[in-house]
Amino acid sequence: MLGLGGLLGLFALWWLLIRLFGADDGLAALFSPQATFVSLVELLGRADLYEHIGVSLGRVLIGLALALLVGVPLGLLVGSWRELEWATTPAFQFLRMISPLSWMPIAVMLMGVGDRPIHFLLAFAAVWPILLNTAAGVKQLDARWLQLARSLSATPWETLLRVVVPGVLGQVLTGVRLAIGILWIVLVPCEMLGVSAGLGYYILDTRDRLAYSELMAMVLLIGVLGFCLDAAARWLYGRWSHVR
Repeated sequence: MLGLGGLLGLFALWWLLIRLFGADDGLAALFSPQATFVSLVELLGRADLYEHIGVSLGRVLIGLALALLVGVPLGLLVGSWRELEWATTPAFQFLRMISPLSWMPIAVMLMGVGDRPIHFLLAFAAVWPILLNTAAGVKQLDARWLQLARSLSATPWETLLRVVVPGVLGQVLTGVRLAIGILWIVLVPCEMLGVSAGLGYYILDTRDRLAYSELMAMVLLIGVLGFCLDAAARWLYGRWSHVR
């Protein structure tokens, strides 16, 4: 109930800001909560909207999968080999602080227009929380677990699969949740790179059609979808914690 009250307070603040700071030419009314919800209901009745949502979610999944393929193995290496951590930490911190959006022109020039530069930018944005959280999970492993594995004559592969991976899975899931939040923020501007489908493309289309109430409805829908993705990540982490 408190969370619902917070959302209602947010919508009330939205309505108040439109009334206080909106111009008197009638344009501000197109961004009001009333007009936005009417447009949102109309949008939800269009089949093409779900195609754009599916395309965007597919890009997010591919970007996240690429980030996991790179971030988890590299995080395991960095977390278990201290010299490698010392050697790579400055470079990783330097790259992490570069906005993924600053790579957009370079990605388009090298990879062309389409899904490939979007996948690269999303993977670049998502790899850092996964890598760093995985490395932190390895360093926080209980040394007695590893000692027990050695005493039972476990092979390195068995130690990795039976001790290390289960021990760092919680940290990996935390990194995935952080990565999803970053991915969802980076996705919309990435989909303005000349593609013909996706939520970012749809926002540009509403702007070009001067459908401002639809534009605001799309902003609201993006927030709802991002909220649902984060809730799914939290549910997955909760399920793992319960099983553990």
